[in-house]
Amino acid sequence: MRRKAIITVILTAGMAVTLAAAPASAVGAGPQAAMTQSRPVEATHVVRSRIANHFDVLAGQLPENVALAPDGTAYVTFAGARQVAAVIPGGATRILATLPAPADGGVNTPVLKFALTTGIVRTADGTLYFLYASGDAGSTGLYRLRPGGAPQRIAALPADGLPNGLALDERTGTFYVTDSVLGTIMTVPLRGGTAAVWSSAPELAATGFLGANGVQVRHGAVWATNLDQGTLLRIPARHGRPGRVEVRATGLVGIDDFAFFGDDVLAALNGPNQVARIAPDGTSTTLLDAADGLQNPTSVAVRDNTAYVFSAAYTTATDPNLLLAKLSCR
Repeated sequence: MRRKAIITVILTAGMAVTLAAAPASAVGAGPQAAMTQSRPVEATHVVRSRIANHFDVLAGQLPENVALAPDGTAYVTFAGARQVAAVIPGGATRILATLPAPADGGVNTPVLKFALTTGIVRTADGTLYFLYASGDAGSTGLYRLRPGGAPQRIAALPADGLPNGLALDERTGTFYVTDSVLGTIMTVPLRGGTAAVWSSAPELAATGFLGANGVQVRHGAVWATNLDQGTLLRIPARHGRPGRVEVRATGLVGIDDFAFFGDDVLAALNGPNQVARIAPDGTSTTLLDAADGLQNPTSVAVRDNTAYVFSAAYTTATDPNLLLAKLSCR
């Protein structure tokens, strides 16, 4: 019964994603904004795709975020189950850790009303770092999971927020954490410690449901998405401080997490059941959709020429899965 109740709450939240994800026109748009318009694929395209793994929706195995290992193993967070797992494409799924539920069952988790594991990063030594949002000050935060060990919280994060995306700048040893409720990007040292607000620019704010979402570090800048505003953002990091927010693409309804493939961005569009290719000029093209098996995709990762796309089935409630897509450029 508890699992069914969690799924009901998740589906309700997922419906809000679909309804609230439409971007506010011109919100955060400035001179750098590139309007998103559909156009024929001229570079990245999908050669073939297949569903490699299926997950148990009633067990809360709703994949939220992914970190890849060199051998192709995907380390994922299962939001509804509060878990971290290792997924071998086409093979076994092994649960590595389950976070304890807060005393209230998670109903004080802002907006979503259920406790969930979210962003995840893997370092070269096999250590996993992930986020847990529970609405509880004693457990919300950034966790470390060493191979064969138990999860340890290394930084507390605001319990009235929703830590969501996680990225590591290996050059500086700094984690960047998006908070979808507070509309911020925070930093935490790799070794753990006190979280600090790095940016609270209005381009990160929620406008009805969830704001700042996915995050990546690339070429001296922090990139992020805003689900409510439907935008892809770039924030230069200058001497550790944020520069002016650049709106790189708009009109991306339901944008969640993303990955880079060459100069392109591959973004999961949750509500529309799509993966979009965003070109450097901000224009976008649909690469994958529901016909390929997507069910509310939440995250994308790329290894060599293969895209790993995880779907959480938040609103479809049918088949959370892992889709593998062979990519090519021309």
